[in-house]
Amino acid sequence: MAKIIKRVIDGLEPGAIVTDSEIRGFVARRLPSGLVSYGFRYRNQAGRQRWLPLGIHGSITPDEARGLAKRAAGDVAHGRDPQAERAGARAVATNTVDVVLDGYLTRSVKARDLSSADEIAKTFARNIRPRIGDRSVYTLGRQDIIDLLDVIEDESGPVAADRALDYLRAAFNWYAIRDPRFNSPIIRGMARTRPKERARSRILDDDELRAVWAALDQMPPRYAAFVRTLLLSGQRRDEVRCARWEEITGNTWTIPRSRFKGKRDHTIPLVPAIEAQLAKASSRRSGLIFSNDGNRPIGGLSTLKRKLETAVAANRGKRLPQWQLHDLRRTARTLMSRAGVSSDVAERVIGHAMPGVRGIYDRFEYAEAKREALERLAALVERILHPDAGRGVFSETPCLE
Repeated sequence: MAKIIKRVIDGLEPGAIVTDSEIRGFVARRLPSGLVSYGFRYRNQAGRQRWLPLGIHGSITPDEARGLAKRAAGDVAHGRDPQAERAGARAVATNTVDVVLDGYLTRSVKARDLSSADEIAKTFARNIRPRIGDRSVYTLGRQDIIDLLDVIEDESGPVAADRALDYLRAAFNWYAIRDPRFNSPIIRGMARTRPKERARSRILDDDELRAVWAALDQMPPRYAAFVRTLLLSGQRRDEVRCARWEEITGNTWTIPRSRFKGKRDHTIPLVPAIEAQLAKASSRRSGLIFSNDGNRPIGGLSTLKRKLETAVAANRGKRLPQWQLHDLRRTARTLMSRAGVSSDVAERVIGHAMPGVRGIYDRFEYAEAKREALERLAALVERILHPDAGRGVFSETPCLE
């Protein structure tokens, strides 16, 4: 024990440590590297010993280190914990919203293999990161969240705002468990809609189907084939959009579990009506089907959808009530029931998980039943498009080899 001054520091051997004789807990030690580290040792309110680094000799002087130690001793005397406060300040500076979202995606969403992982990541990238990504999560308040939701609602609608709110709430709750210093600024009552209001029931009636199908003739052929395949197959938008030729064997298309929302392989029999659309989408037999180069899926869907709606409005003299591409999946499911397809088979076609014990033990693929269901769907669509014609648009559609 000695007063920590330069002469004492210069005489320290590697591994040696000296405790200051005036300020209890103030120490200096010579590291194996030859550097001298200043620090302050103390016990917090719980009686646990703590070490507060004060700096390296050369970057600060013994007197400067003494001043820091004296201030830390005063904090401890008043019941504070300098090490915890410093860690908290560091967390405020480094734990931005982006950092928390990255951790949540890696350690929670992807670790649990959530089927909504891609949608969550896209929502973060589109609506949250650009606006508050660089903010410390510790400085966010309720008003910041309200302002964020206002912007999302104005740009993309209340449902998009609520989706972003749900995903952000989950991320913040995950982080609050890991860091007790963090309190989520999200509270009940921030949602812009009610769950019942978010549940969609929109389907396109026969007149609307005819209007959309006809307007697709004015759209790029690949996009037209994409939209028509959505209706004729009843599959989800991105499951069709990212379809690859390698997923097709004979006249069966298998969506791998890595791309299917249900996290299992899902087979779709390719009836002639669907095969015709795939052939129109791409003459290649490898890579992505709905793609300009086989490597990247068709993009600009929002822009193309607006152009399609404009074409529909120009043809019929008025716009259709608001609709989404996903509504075609609901329409396909409804049309299958209308065509006499059993509920069980129709649900299997669109890939819904069967409930209860049946969903666990019944692993039969129902390939022929699903094929018949899709043929009935195609035939009904043909009759809707050409109610007065003896022959329809699918009468002479070539099959893929």
